[in-house]
Amino acid sequence: MRKILTRRIAMKKLVLLICILVASLYAKPNVVILATGGTIAGSASGATNAQYDAAQLGVDILIKAVPEIANLANVKGEQVANISSNNMTDEIWLKLAKRVNELLASKDVDGIVITHGTDTLEETAYFLNLVVKSDKPVVLVGAMRSATSMSADGPLNLYNAVSVAASKESIGNGVLVVLNDEINAAREVTKTNTSSVDTFKSRNTGAIGRVYYGKVVYSTKSLKKHTANSVFDVSKLEALPRVDIIYSHANDYGDIAKHLIDVGSKGIIHAGTGNGSIHNNVFTVLQEANAKGIKIVRSAIVGSGYVDSNKKMDDNGNFITARDLNPQKARILLMLALTKTSDTKEIQKFFDEY
Repeated sequence: MRKILTRRIAMKKLVLLICILVASLYAKPNVVILATGGTIAGSASGATNAQYDAAQLGVDILIKAVPEIANLANVKGEQVANISSNNMTDEIWLKLAKRVNELLASKDVDGIVITHGTDTLEETAYFLNLVVKSDKPVVLVGAMRSATSMSADGPLNLYNAVSVAASKESIGNGVLVVLNDEINAAREVTKTNTSSVDTFKSRNTGAIGRVYYGKVVYSTKSLKKHTANSVFDVSKLEALPRVDIIYSHANDYGDIAKHLIDVGSKGIIHAGTGNGSIHNNVFTVLQEANAKGIKIVRSAIVGSGYVDSNKKMDDNGNFITARDLNPQKARILLMLALTKTSDTKEIQKFFDEY
């Protein structure tokens, strides 16, 4: 009798274990949506009005507009900011990064989606790509048409973004950007058109995957260091070093560079012509800035390609090359690099690795 009872107890335990395993297989992941505003939360006076006010709707309204999200994940929302993203600040970046890291440290959070305006979406994505301390998915999403627009793209973009954040295939891929059925790596993607829904492109590498009505398929991944493998840490930072961008052109002057020396810039990204070229009028002023401890990074205005090292400018001028980072992303990397070191060679190594 005792043996029969023991067997029954063992069988019940086995059945319970199987039930737990089956439940875990079918359990939905937990995704937190952090809202920052932007066009995806914008509204206009009419469905055909191209003029709209960004950042009008809260995160709860965005979630309720796409009830099908509940089939993908257990979703919660938080409002981190509510701005048009052209007004993004370092303070919001730091607040957002710290909250992302706090959430991802919890075993109850499997992924994060961040709704964001498209103007600076690529910059926020790359910043987070460098400072998030987790392999769990972080996905930025936006829209090119306001929430009240005819054929608004925000709802499907949000649905696809949640599906990417909920997918185990997204683990370890760094921070991602999802719009218009494409998955792009934060480091590579940039906005290429002022109004088209097909605006976000990775010109040098192409998209790393696609998401079609929630079906996630990856074809490649970014090979640069990011997230859990990054050395950059903002947990104790309250501010970021000032870094500015100078846009080059024919008949260039050195006045702007002189002004940046005077106002205390810690770094200057020179968005040069061609392969990161610098006009003679500006080169001498940038040399002066470098001699005063201001770090100079050569990037390019052309939109794609790779900035090669140049003996005159980099060796003689002690400048840094941005490689294939565009000026706005080079600025972000230099800001974070300056929190770690002031050594030019070490900073160049960061640009080679990240």
